[in-house]
Amino acid sequence: MKRVVKQIMDKIKRFIDCYIPTETCNLRCHYCYIAQKRKFNNKILKLKRTYSDIKKAFSQERLGGVCLINLCAGGETLLSRDVLPIAKALIEEGHYVMIVSNGTISDRFKEISQWDERLKSHLFIKFSFHYLELVRLNILDRYFSNIKLMKENNVSLTVELTPSDELIGYIDEIKEVCLTELDTLCHVTIARDDRTDGINHLSKYDFQKYKEIWSTFDSKMFEFKSNIFYQKRNEFCYAGDWSLYINIDSGTIRQCYCGKLLGNIYNYDEPIKFEAVGARCILPHCYNGHSFLTLGDIPEITGTSYADVRNRKCSDGTEWLTPNVKYIMQSRLSESNKQYSFYRKFRINHQADSFREFMSTFKFYQKLHDIKIKNKH
Repeated sequence: MKRVVKQIMDKIKRFIDCYIPTETCNLRCHYCYIAQKRKFNNKILKLKRTYSDIKKAFSQERLGGVCLINLCAGGETLLSRDVLPIAKALIEEGHYVMIVSNGTISDRFKEISQWDERLKSHLFIKFSFHYLELVRLNILDRYFSNIKLMKENNVSLTVELTPSDELIGYIDEIKEVCLTELDTLCHVTIARDDRTDGINHLSKYDFQKYKEIWSTFDSKMFEFKSNIFYQKRNEFCYAGDWSLYINIDSGTIRQCYCGKLLGNIYNYDEPIKFEAVGARCILPHCYNGHSFLTLGDIPEITGTSYADVRNRKCSDGTEWLTPNVKYIMQSRLSESNKQYSFYRKFRINHQADSFREFMSTFKFYQKLHDIKIKNKH
């Protein structure tokens, strides 16, 4: 009984997005951002570290407490046999682990079903719903069987559709399948075009029309992402302190997808140098703000929790999130971390401005040099 009470009282200290360098997949989705940038290379993660090394590197002592850790590959995360042992090692350390998967590698889900209840109670699976590929390969039944297996084993989950133009003619069909197999509708994200400087939505329709088409799924995720997409963030962001972006293979720690290099998670003898991005993020908008912002990297953005954009209630009264995972996903990073003083914020922003000015000057003279060389030849 005491153990259950402790689980319910857990508060998230940090959110850590871990990149798994597997860049191949058993599906070929037309909207895949890895395919867009021609990054598929048939590489599957073969871990150079031991699982005990990972457990030590991600210890609660080093990270300051219980963390919510996301494991996501460039391709299909569960193609690597190392991913589930990594997840177990992190959960054994007391963390909560999320795994992003296309839901088709049945052996991995059977393996999870054999875990003890303590491990399963700290696990969350994000099932990406690639409808057309599942139909093309005739594996739709396999996909939903794996989802049902996880639900039967009290593993928290969500089902998320990437809304592409090619799917518009199948919307009613997809809804019917979801209501039949899931007893509720799936969530909807936003398809993005990583080839564009603005990280635009991937559609022939303008954004307003795109929102009108896909809002019929009544998805909190789609609603939140639609509200923040294309909005440049100028508030002080605590990514780099309250959240980190880590390559699980190399161990490199960055503030966020574009932030400073903060060190290496596998340098056990060195403390992690947590440092917030501040108000000078170089991204055009926070395209994955459904994670970073709902968890509270920008404390002023409130009203929607991470649990809201992941959970669904079924008609039989059950939910996708188990109580302890729901509690963790409802908590905010500001509850376990102190906000910076005015002077610390000022210093971080001033350093970022100075660096930008330096890089702008450097690029100008580099361009001038290139022109001189070109004219000389």
